Amino acid sequence: MSASTEPAVLRIATTADVPLILHFIRLLARYEKLEHHVVATEESIRECLFGPRPYAEVVFAELDGKAVGFALFFPTFSTFVGRPGIYLEDLYVVEEMRGKGVGRQLLSHLARLTVERGWGRLDWAVLDWNAPAIGFYTKLGAQMLTDWRICRLTGASLEALARSDRV
Repeated sequence: MSASTEPAVLRIATTADVPLILHFIRLLARYEKLEHHVVATEESIRECLFGPRPYAEVVFAELDGKAVGFALFFPTFSTFVGRPGIYLEDLYVVEEMRGKGVGRQLLSHLARLTVERGWGRLDWAVLDWNAPAIGFYTKLGAQMLTDWRICRLTGASLEALARSDRV
């Protein structure tokens, strides 16, 4: 961060933040040119993040009381490491605050949580065209696992496999 920029204040999201969480999800989706895929609603976010079984956590970075970045993450498990880890699903910093240390602060917070919880690793994915993010992550010491591909089943393919009982 530059000398003139104060560190952001990090805070854990509460149920009152559901509209703000969805707003940041949409900002990220727009940046990634994937906004048409966002079907999440305030109700689904509220249930999945603050319901009886929370599936993910959110931390906001704020400057002067205004959210300027967020991270949404959840636990994973590595059989190779034999311990849980954190998977960072979403990281977004508003454009005017990029390059000022906010993203680093959020990732540092997640690294600290991972270590404090005694967990083994922090994982995330980055789109192959997102050169600024790739450069940023590389500077932090992240490994780019080029030999792995993300696999996903959704919609009709997911439904078909769920109905299939063939070996």
